[in-house]
Amino acid sequence: MSSRSINYEEYYTKSLIIGSGPAGHSAAIYAARSGLEPIVVSGEQPGGQLTITTDVENYPGFEKAVQGPFLMEQMQKQSERSGATIMNDMIKTVILDKYPFTAIGDKNIYKASSIIIATGAQAKWLGLESEKKFMGFGVSGCATCDGFFYKNKIVLVVGGGNTAVEEALYLSKLASKVILVHRRNTLRAEKVLQRRLLSNSKINVIWNAIISEVLGTENPMSVNGVRIEDVNTRQKKKIVVDGIFIAIGHSPKTDLFQGKLHMDEEGYIVTKPGSTKTNIPGIFAAGDVQDKIYRQAITAAGTGCMAALEASKFIEEHQSLI
Repeated sequence: MSSRSINYEEYYTKSLIIGSGPAGHSAAIYAARSGLEPIVVSGEQPGGQLTITTDVENYPGFEKAVQGPFLMEQMQKQSERSGATIMNDMIKTVILDKYPFTAIGDKNIYKASSIIIATGAQAKWLGLESEKKFMGFGVSGCATCDGFFYKNKIVLVVGGGNTAVEEALYLSKLASKVILVHRRNTLRAEKVLQRRLLSNSKINVIWNAIISEVLGTENPMSVNGVRIEDVNTRQKKKIVVDGIFIAIGHSPKTDLFQGKLHMDEEGYIVTKPGSTKTNIPGIFAAGDVQDKIYRQAITAAGTGCMAALEASKFIEEHQSLI
């Protein structure tokens, strides 16, 4: 099957790939090369999380940092060149208890001999009413998307992992001052990122603190500060900031598969050790949707490759069902 546009309502493929990040496109490349004529359903965020990342410094094959959107653009082109079909659609329902499997999208219905789930993860939020109120009006989950609006202003980043530190470092190139608030007294980020952060004169870290309230005005709707709370003393104080970036981690996009596949207590799809196999034969999971330990583009790509090879083997062994 070629990458040309398809105009029918229902399609059949030997391998349906749900998601178009590094895991999805790596699966597509290997599935296509194995003759599975894969269809990739791009989902709500084509290209995945890397499309909102600027400098990618740790993906092999690039001497210098590569832009996330460019990297994903190249992956898609390679998928298409290999023979995958990319569909701009969103899967709403899956039927996994009948063979072939069925996935119903906004635009089309897909029948598949195997499914590779590569839906990735999404940003977590603090869960404050005030956070929700100012979402898009000073509260953001993406520094590379919205950092430009805070040039020469004061911004605050919440979190202590790689994402939070990377966001703070990126914002330090634009903002006049960056405040990182972390609920613990040590960071969880990689050591090299910690060194960069702690040596950056434009970044100030507030330890053992949480955000208890986002402050701002309603006319116009705009953030002008936060109220933070010390986790040990419970003392609160107000800090003046112009923008807030939440970077406290991600949760897997697995709502579509709740009650249909085995998951852990955090909602990650459970796969067999050393494999991408789920509890349903013919259904595979790759990338951040099943990986809560590494969560890197390179590991996602690796499991995408694994899923495609395992899907190919599954189809070879079940020719009577196809």
